[in-house]
Amino acid sequence: MNLTEFPAHVPLAVQTRGDMVESVHFGSLVALNANGETLVTRGDPGARIYPRSALKPLMAVAMLRAGLDIENEHLALASASHSGAASHQRVATEILTDAGLAPKDLRNSPDLPYGVAEREQWLRDGHGATALAQNCSGKHAALLATCVVNGWPLESYLDPAHPLMALIRDTVAELTGQELTEISTDGCGTEVFALSLTGMARAFRTLVTAVPGTPERRVADAMRAHPDMVAGENRDVSVLMNTVPGLLAKDGFEGIQVIAMADGGAVGLKISDGGDRARMPAAVPALVALGVEPALLGRFNQLTVLGGGQPVGSLEGIPY
Repeated sequence: MNLTEFPAHVPLAVQTRGDMVESVHFGSLVALNANGETLVTRGDPGARIYPRSALKPLMAVAMLRAGLDIENEHLALASASHSGAASHQRVATEILTDAGLAPKDLRNSPDLPYGVAEREQWLRDGHGATALAQNCSGKHAALLATCVVNGWPLESYLDPAHPLMALIRDTVAELTGQELTEISTDGCGTEVFALSLTGMARAFRTLVTAVPGTPERRVADAMRAHPDMVAGENRDVSVLMNTVPGLLAKDGFEGIQVIAMADGGAVGLKISDGGDRARMPAAVPALVALGVEPALLGRFNQLTVLGGGQPVGSLEGIPY
């Protein structure tokens, strides 16, 4: 491990308080135009990063290729980092039940609901951490259902030697156009692959431009049809998909955001320190460069900074 070489990140977002810059968020970004050509780069979008949960839609493509056949709402949750609301846990349970399985079969790490309101309600109701409430339970339910379809072992579905994991690796490499040279383990127990932001933007572009009915397009269409399954009520990813027609978006832990437009334009970005608050403001200038009407994006940028309960500054993406 080399701890002396770092990606060449640059400022992507800034927070002001009064007349001063209070904080600067560094990161890297790439935007591809509708033809897949590089339109904007900031920082070092070719550096390898772990896309974390932004990989889930690509994993869902692999599952469909392996014969998984689920309805769109279920497929959206399989691609999600959901908030753990009752609706999310219901759909995850349905995926399992339809495959003859139950929540006890899940092997993802137990956790409280990810959404703040959902977590607070869950705790008020006297619940603790469970695999079903954890934000990756939809993905894990779909992984298990895929194993059932193919007669593959269930208990070892997270083992790197499992045939489903091998298929996922091949699919991710194909969609991103990159060799998987570094592999580790994500928070929920599945493999996570080091890829570039350019590779991830390219993969999401493939999802939205694929022929209707293909696994790639089915994933994109399911997520866009059920954005609240992909994240949750009032979560920025879901709100963005509800706001901009045809847009596909998925976030990931450690400051990851990947977006594709209906026409094939795409964005991949990472906030360098993994902080979440700058993720969406940093994406806004790239979306404007891709032709999104700025008025649609106001709620995701120039976020209000308070002092004594009054607006005194803002957090916003640095314009190009």
